[in-house]
Amino acid sequence: MTAPQPIRRFVEAPNAADSEAFLQIFTADALLTDWGRSFRGREEIARWNQSDNIGVQSHLDIVRIAQSDGAYHVRIKVAGSGFNSEGDMTFTLDGDRIASLVIS
Repeated sequence: MTAPQPIRRFVEAPNAADSEAFLQIFTADALLTDWGRSFRGREEIARWNQSDNIGVQSHLDIVRIAQSDGAYHVRIKVAGSGFNSEGDMTFTLDGDRIASLVIS
């Protein structure tokens, strides 16, 4: 399965170190949950991006993707100065933006 454009952009923006493009991928009121820590809206997601994503030079690669119940379940390989391993992410989309992302 090919990743939908918002998920491809979610991977491409950190790889290009483009925080502005990264934040625009999310709806204005998006919810990002990272192992129980929740960030609502672009301002809070920007803080997460700085501490856990582009701010630690993350490089992302999609390992696999599946769709069920209206959500996309994506295994992503992460490398950089922070978390280094594979992790599971569940994306819910709203048009061409991410409405919610759960990292587990």
